[in-house]
Amino acid sequence: MAVVEIPNRARAWALACAVFVVAAVAQRLYWIAGGRWGYTACDRTDLVDPAGGCGADQVVVLPFWSGWGAVGVGVALAVVLGCTVRFAGTWATAGSWAAAALLLVVAFPLHLVFEIPAALAGRPSDWRDLGARLVLVAGGVLFAGLANASGPRRGPAVVGYRPVPLWTRRWAYVAVALPVVGWAVPHALWVLGVPIGISERELNDIERNLSTPTGVAITLVPPLAGLLVLGLVQRWGQQFPRWVPGLHGRQVPRRLAVIPAGVVALTLVTYGVLSIAVLVGRLLTGDTRWSQVWDGWAVTATLLVFLGWGVSLAVTTAGYALTTSTHAAMTASPGSERP
Repeated sequence: MAVVEIPNRARAWALACAVFVVAAVAQRLYWIAGGRWGYTACDRTDLVDPAGGCGADQVVVLPFWSGWGAVGVGVALAVVLGCTVRFAGTWATAGSWAAAALLLVVAFPLHLVFEIPAALAGRPSDWRDLGARLVLVAGGVLFAGLANASGPRRGPAVVGYRPVPLWTRRWAYVAVALPVVGWAVPHALWVLGVPIGISERELNDIERNLSTPTGVAITLVPPLAGLLVLGLVQRWGQQFPRWVPGLHGRQVPRRLAVIPAGVVALTLVTYGVLSIAVLVGRLLTGDTRWSQVWDGWAVTATLLVFLGWGVSLAVTTAGYALTTSTHAAMTASPGSERP
């Protein structure tokens, strides 16, 4: 592979990525050395103290992926960064895109969509975990910016509005309907005290642990976020609407729509597949009984909702990307574009 200097526009992104990698590795080495600032054990202890990391100071031996495993990932990110800077080109840029996708998937933005509104509404939350996830999101954005800036310049962008195919619209409507029917409706019923699809014990846990503002936030945020999918099939997803100051009528950057939608779709599919795999494994080992699955069928169904939501969003994103691609604009007939 020939040595090619990255464009000037990518140097600031490369420096920011380097700062992120060095800081992340330094923090993990600090934890390995015995420090616990910023560390949380709420996902692996029975202590109920989210503000204090659930007894993080009492953890003697770090789990592998919190310590040396994370250091290894940091070294791999440093190698990707070095290749992108040293060998600017298609393959090096692909490595940066892969690093961005990895960081964003590990951050699991869907968790942030649920937990941040609940925390702001007053629910006790593990701010160390939320902070770490936000840092991972920032790292993913930095590597995506580096990949975008160091990649080859392409032809002229699509100008104007180009209608998406009918199949893209249908998948978009599915992506909007699933979080409403499969998430908002059952959660609203549970918050109201209706035990549909869950046991009385689970309903009592919800009533005991969720305040009204928290329950409303958890119920409404996912479907409201899902409405953004409509931007992939409407004019305002390609051209900024009139009510946006300073940008009305201008073209929406294609990657501004494709990258976040693609990352969320990948996250939803990953979560759905892994959750279903865990459930199947527990059924095979006998840790979970089929009677429990039937009693809590609504909870189990949410796993399929996440998977279907991710697949429908991915297909919609692909349709948007194909419609707004430069190649599609060049091959379209002169009279095919609507005003």
